[in-house]
Amino acid sequence: ALRAVRAAWEMQAAVPDLGLQTRIGVNSGEVVTGTKERLATGDAVNVAARLEQAAAPGEILLGEPTIRLVREAVEVEAVPPLTLKGKSEPVRAYRLLGLKVAAERRFGTAMIGRERELRRLQDAYGQMEHDQSCQLFTILGAAGVGKSRLAGEFLGGLEHAHIVRGRCLSYGEGITYWPVVEVLKQFDTLPSDAYAASALQSLLGESQVATSAEEIAWGFRKLLEEQAQELPQVVVFDDLQWGEETFLDLVEHIADLSRDAPILLLCMARPELLERRPGWGGGKWNATTVLLEPLDAAETDRLLDDLGGVEAGLRERIRVAAEGNPLYVEEMLALVLTSSDGEVTVPPTIQALLAARLDQLDPSDRSVLECGAVEGRLFHQSAVSALLREETHVAGRLVALVRKELVRPARAQIAGDDAYRFRHLLIRDAAYDALPKAVRAELHERFARWLEERGADIIDLDAILGYHLERAATYRQELGQPDDKLAERAGKWLATAGRRAEWRGDTLAARGLLERALTLLRPIRLDVDLELDLALLQPTEPELVALAEAVAARARAVNDRRGEAVARVVAAHHRHLTSTETIDGLETLAREVLPMLEKVGDHVGLIHVWRALSNVANHHCRFEEEAHAAEQAMYHARHIGRPGLFALPHALILGPRPADDALRTLLPLLADDPHPEPRMWSAILLHMLGRFDEARATVQEASRRLRELTGEYDAARLTALFSTFAGDHETAARSWRVVCDGIEARGNLTVLSTFAPALGRSLCAIGRYDEAEPLAQLGRELGDEQDMVTQMLWRQVQALVLSQRGQHEEAERLAREAVAIGERTDALVWQGDALCDLAGVLERAGGPQDAAAVLEQALERYERKGNVAMVTQARQRLTAGKDAKGEIRTWNSR
Repeated sequence: ALRAVRAAWEMQAAVPDLGLQTRIGVNSGEVVTGTKERLATGDAVNVAARLEQAAAPGEILLGEPTIRLVREAVEVEAVPPLTLKGKSEPVRAYRLLGLKVAAERRFGTAMIGRERELRRLQDAYGQMEHDQSCQLFTILGAAGVGKSRLAGEFLGGLEHAHIVRGRCLSYGEGITYWPVVEVLKQFDTLPSDAYAASALQSLLGESQVATSAEEIAWGFRKLLEEQAQELPQVVVFDDLQWGEETFLDLVEHIADLSRDAPILLLCMARPELLERRPGWGGGKWNATTVLLEPLDAAETDRLLDDLGGVEAGLRERIRVAAEGNPLYVEEMLALVLTSSDGEVTVPPTIQALLAARLDQLDPSDRSVLECGAVEGRLFHQSAVSALLREETHVAGRLVALVRKELVRPARAQIAGDDAYRFRHLLIRDAAYDALPKAVRAELHERFARWLEERGADIIDLDAILGYHLERAATYRQELGQPDDKLAERAGKWLATAGRRAEWRGDTLAARGLLERALTLLRPIRLDVDLELDLALLQPTEPELVALAEAVAARARAVNDRRGEAVARVVAAHHRHLTSTETIDGLETLAREVLPMLEKVGDHVGLIHVWRALSNVANHHCRFEEEAHAAEQAMYHARHIGRPGLFALPHALILGPRPADDALRTLLPLLADDPHPEPRMWSAILLHMLGRFDEARATVQEASRRLRELTGEYDAARLTALFSTFAGDHETAARSWRVVCDGIEARGNLTVLSTFAPALGRSLCAIGRYDEAEPLAQLGRELGDEQDMVTQMLWRQVQALVLSQRGQHEEAERLAREAVAIGERTDALVWQGDALCDLAGVLERAGGPQDAAAVLEQALERYERKGNVAMVTQARQRLTAGKDAKGEIRTWNSR
């Protein structure tokens, strides 16, 4: 209501310069709105129109409902009751004479009504210290109910703790790690573990190495645990209701996995957090959640007394309207000071109250607040100066606003600048809501321009710029003034932010940012590459394929041959991942597209094509061809700043490239890549070359890191692969069992078809044949006919089982089939392993000479690969005539 009155007053002051006179009527009440015509209807609107008709030129008449809401902020005089059309009774009205300016007041009161919650918080801290454990304490409550006050009271009583703070932003989806970055900036160090440090450096923009959400959470936990060895760490996270899912996962990761370190995660959120995360903190022995209820009547009276007291009638009205909200009480008392005649209207909501209070400010003070609100709850002095058109002494105005308890000094995010923070987010929202959309659009665009010039050191700069330009473009669209250039700029920044989020493994944020970018760009043009980036982030292959096919159709409709071709390749590639029927068509399509893209140097398109060809080669077990395709994809990825290993490590080990050459190729690529998975592949090459101690140390460290990052499943998979290769079949069998149980729980039958017989081979090697046979049959039933490793493995296991039972003829048939399948590949290790298994079957059948001939063939495969470890073992078997049962070796590609 007060904003409407202020708008009327300012309009009346402005129009004489245009040679016009106005008559204005202002009324308040419920209306019906939301139509396409953006009209409002209802009695309040009708009365406002009649008041306008009754007003004299240059006069503003206010209806009685409006006066009840704004009395403390305006100077008026009553006019005789008006007889208005459509009203059976005369209507009271008031002539607007002027607006009042608010007085100043600073509050400082004791905390009231939160003693029990404070004790629980102190108890959690005490348990943290006693147990040297991590405690998650969450304060829930409505806006203004006192969450920050409770936290501040607790933190003010700590003497020997290191306190760091981070806040989730209320605007701009996709700024996932903003609170984490705020905390990192308050530390002067990184984790001692180079891998953990690398993950956080990537987050801070200090490293170009790709990372993942799991690695960032692990690295952040490591940092907190190390810092907690010196002093207890209190990490305060505010406004969790706006936190992205990945950030909430990070907080729970720390609470779940941190051990032997005194860490208190003090989180504050509105109750909406539980709508998104109903189980937040539930089931955790180290988690406490408190809900701050409104103050009761007696507590509200105590607060009013502490704030200076008011007369009994007004006290009752404030108490009823406040409904126990301390912020409402404090702001209402500030508003009381603006009343000169003692008659104070009590606004019905905290939002209306804050709007009323801001409308009492001097216009220059109000402009400073509104410009600050465009940046957000925290804003910089130089940004306000850049946004203000008129000459205003901004520094002095900000000091005055500090005295009025509307803003407070804050830590600047831009070097050499001063920053301020709104005392409460609701105050920021009230200031922002007062701005017309046209002004918001202009200020957001101008702020983005300022930020481009001054914000180079801000983390997530691209997402923040994208947000402000997106706001500007959206408001212009809503006003019927679309600006394609503005939308393009916003889309560009949001796309950059989305790709960076994907690079650090934050898939949910990446998907949201890319969708927002495309919402702006699609009405202007088709961006095939951006559309495909979004498609590749879809949660299921069918969704991905459907989006890629739709992009191909749209490209065809606008005669974009290049875009159509690339989109078709992506669709065919991922369709193949769920169906093997299209593999030959995928290869034909990719090779048809390749010359066109190479001719124009289309790096992005060539990455898609070479990845598809790499997958085709993998499917046919042509691993040298797969390695070449992966290297081509890597070459083009480096050109656009998105380096990756793709399938190269896997192809180097399985394919015919000698182990020493493969290791020389791989090690330089790992120098700047701290991820544990590729190091497992290097450990296998080290073992091939007989560097057993290095290999074992490497794989143990990689397993430890994987276990901390993603849990037992991935660590067990790594351990199973290496132990199988190294001949530690007891460890391999235990690890394969963990892997198979995990796969079965996920329902991924395609992978289970391979890993189940892999477990079976390890069981055969330790003499547990009866347990192995069902696993061979599982591979036979679930395996795709074109999945060569699965078709080899189940035959090898079944052959070993039958050979042990004396069914030599059937065993030999299956073992020879496995060898024949292996010969259709260039996987020298697989070929050698299958031949060793056949030799074992022949030995048990009483054919040592045939077995020796087969072992000679296996030895030749291992020598070509440069697999020193297996060459040694094969020669030992040949010379010593050992029984094959104890010498089984295997390999698995997945």
